[in-house]
Amino acid sequence: MDRERPSWDEYFMDITCLVAKRATCLRRAVGAVVIKDRRLLSTGYNGAPSNVRHCAETGCLRQQLNVPSGERHELCRGIHAEQNAIIQAAYHGVSIKGATLYCTNQPCSICAKMIINAGIVRIVYQDGYADPLSTEMLAEAGIELLKLAGNQGEVSA
Repeated sequence: MDRERPSWDEYFMDITCLVAKRATCLRRAVGAVVIKDRRLLSTGYNGAPSNVRHCAETGCLRQQLNVPSGERHELCRGIHAEQNAIIQAAYHGVSIKGATLYCTNQPCSICAKMIINAGIVRIVYQDGYADPLSTEMLAEAGIELLKLAGNQGEVSA
């Protein structure tokens, strides 16, 4: 075999990036997948809830109100990818206790609180997000937070 197989982290992050392509948010496309025992349990992307018009139809409320990234999360029609992945698991009766969450972006503090209470034990993400409270709470809860480095499959803490 001439090609190198991706590591498990690379493999699941590739899937996460594909999930992000379904996002309906006009500002940032984020994807999340929940994995346990190398099995995909749930996926989520950011955008408006089911049966609610997408921001592409209504316009971006945050943009209209000049809300900076990372602030005033309640001023948005959309739901975060991590929240959608957790909700989808619950909706279908799938336990995610002890799972790993892969996300294209580091979770915000609101998502971090949900992740902690959902029993997720590890987060692998691709890009940072300026939310020190999130990092602090995840560390206090003992959740492993890893940034996937480059395309080599290496992980840095």
